[in-house]
Amino acid sequence: MKSRPNILTIAGFDPSSGAGLTADIKTFEALKCYGLAICTANTIQNDIEFKACYWTDVEVIKNQIEVLFDQFTIDYAKIGIVQNWEILNEIIDLLLKKNAEIKIVLDPVLKSSSDFDFRNSNVSSSDPDFNRDCIENKFDEVLNKIYLLTPNYQEIEKLYPDKTIKETIKFISAKTNLFLKGGHRKEAVGKDELFAKNGEYFVLNPKGKKNSEKHGSGCVLSSAITSYLALGFPLLKACFRAKRYTEKVLSSNTSLLGYHRI
Repeated sequence: MKSRPNILTIAGFDPSSGAGLTADIKTFEALKCYGLAICTANTIQNDIEFKACYWTDVEVIKNQIEVLFDQFTIDYAKIGIVQNWEILNEIIDLLLKKNAEIKIVLDPVLKSSSDFDFRNSNVSSSDPDFNRDCIENKFDEVLNKIYLLTPNYQEIEKLYPDKTIKETIKFISAKTNLFLKGGHRKEAVGKDELFAKNGEYFVLNPKGKKNSEKHGSGCVLSSAITSYLALGFPLLKACFRAKRYTEKVLSSNTSLLGYHRI
């Protein structure tokens, strides 16, 4: 029997299992990978309502990373919500210490689908210790360490508020590969774009019209891309296949919670 590649998801726990680490694990398993999981946050939510977020202590997260790498070979990781960019840097640095060649896919979840703002759950721009330049510098460091960033249009607008989207895309894609999800576009909804670090550009158009909005669809897409990368597909093909897989989840039913194939 052929062994499956291990993938580590470092993400939040969603009790409805539409988003977060349980959605990632379902995607990994459906695509014939083995999922390992570390919880960054315990959330109080369902598919339509978000009430609270309780962050996991960073030392707990790092200890869990240590014990997993002691037992498993992990060449791919997908990261979802993390408390702040500073903690994210700590997590990524530890991953790279354990495996210098690990490929990290970062889905920069800034808001839940029910509009809960994760960034402002622990910091406010009115706080005297708030320093936007410092925050952006921390995120710049992240970009230099990861393989792929997968924001949607709402997220990329907020990553660098002082830049236009075009300027932000150019800045990010000079540092890492950028897959811009098109589910929140004002026009051409569902058209995704891949800006490769080597300067190549690709458009991935949606297929079919039976897709229904799903809670956690961004998590599914980024974890599907990670799965196909772990299975040996090059970046463009991994993104294309992941998009088609996500569309199957979107069209699986008309509720906000999609079904994964087994």
